Amino acid sequence: MRIHACIAILLFISACATTEPAVRGPRMANLQRASALPWSDGGRCVVREASQPWPVLVERCYPALDQDRLEFHDTTGRCTVASAGAAAVGLGFCVLAAPEIVVGAVIVLGVVVVAVAIKEELEAYELRHLYPEEAGTSRGTRAAPREVAAERKPKLEPEPAGKDWQPPLPPVPLGRTGRASCEPVPVPHAGEDDAHNECADEFPPNRFPGHDVLVNGKRFDALQVGVRVLWEIKTYQFDTYSDYLRERVIEQQVDEFLEDRKIAEACGYRFVVGVSSEAHKEALLRVDSSLQIVVTGCKR
Repeated sequence: MRIHACIAILLFISACATTEPAVRGPRMANLQRASALPWSDGGRCVVREASQPWPVLVERCYPALDQDRLEFHDTTGRCTVASAGAAAVGLGFCVLAAPEIVVGAVIVLGVVVVAVAIKEELEAYELRHLYPEEAGTSRGTRAAPREVAAERKPKLEPEPAGKDWQPPLPPVPLGRTGRASCEPVPVPHAGEDDAHNECADEFPPNRFPGHDVLVNGKRFDALQVGVRVLWEIKTYQFDTYSDYLRERVIEQQVDEFLEDRKIAEACGYRFVVGVSSEAHKEALLRVDSSLQIVVTGCKR
């Protein structure tokens, strides 16, 4: 049994260490991280909450863990002095919600088989990533070909006469293969968070309604109509989080946004983050004032 536990620890640490959030994005990083844990609900809660920051996902899905197969050890002493907000949900949550898992902190007994719902979501992502034009097939729909999607006119608010057309995007640089690696490719919105997707479509507004946009291997929530601006939309109920969760979420998001901005700027795009509340915006800017943050007011 202890041999199996050691194997599980190595698998869990490996899953966390090999995640590439700058390429896969936080949703896929969370799914990959969660895939190394045993879930009693087949991973359904994880798939539903995967777009949330990892600490929020852990808080909401912690009851769905098969805790008979888990041991938590506060090897750093961090959780012993954690805030009351973290202590209220127990040592296990505090240890598991950490940005990085310390060796020996989480021990999984036995071999973990990836939960069915998580496995399906990861496989669907790989299909979207390799074949973006056929990304919709995993959900029973077919994504529009690039030419059709690019020509489709997005739904916009009425504009003055003579301005009812959208200017084409400036040319994008070509990669070594001759393909436009920075070409914006529309792919179906990841996940089924209707409120988030509606905000991403309507607020910038999105050049490709109903779609995320893939730029140089990174999925963004929206490409703004008529300009080279990529958006990441967050509709979290940030104002309702405990102080402990706020700190963890902001720490994770700032790192995420700086990576996103680097990818966007390398392809000649500006990068903007949309958040639902002024409190969320202020918390992000306190950590890094160089970020461009806009309050969307979108509700969940």
